Amino acid sequence: MTYLRLFYEFFKAGLFSIGGGLATLPFLYNISDTTGWFTHGQLADMVAISESTPGPIGVNMATYVGFTTGGIPGAVIATIGLITPSIIVILVIAGFLKAFRDNKYVKGAFYGLRPASTGLITAAGFSVVMISLVQLDAFRASGSILDLFNWRGLLLAAVIFLLTRVFKKLHPAVFIGASAVAGILFGFAGVSI
Repeated sequence: MTYLRLFYEFFKAGLFSIGGGLATLPFLYNISDTTGWFTHGQLADMVAISESTPGPIGVNMATYVGFTTGGIPGAVIATIGLITPSIIVILVIAGFLKAFRDNKYVKGAFYGLRPASTGLITAAGFSVVMISLVQLDAFRASGSILDLFNWRGLLLAAVIFLLTRVFKKLHPAVFIGASAVAGILFGFAGVSI
């Protein structure tokens, strides 16, 4: 039953998330809330790892959630569930594209999907920022504005931003690796970001 649910949940995400991997985030938040397979904090970690590993973000996250939920078969089923709608849509569109390529309604539909895709990606980015840099629970508990922000996270983001501006010629993998090393060192030192 878990495998069927994995396929169904990720099929929905793949069917309705137009615009790439980050557009799947609202659907992943819904999966988190309805199934309890992972927390919102774990989702933020998945985004960070998926951004730094090869392959599409949505597929990486589906594979990870499937693996943690149902092992290797779960990883395969969740990934297939996510990519199946795209394959079906591409096959259908390819069959009709030649006939409708210059149709004004088809052009209008694709033009109208751009703002929806932008909105989904913006919402996903806002959610990641809220999880990683804003501490609403700490602010509610203390009432102090100083507790509203994760100052260590903001400082780390500012340092990384400045370093990417100063060392523009370095490959992004260098910054990803340096961030991983910093995270490991902070973890061993007992400093949470």
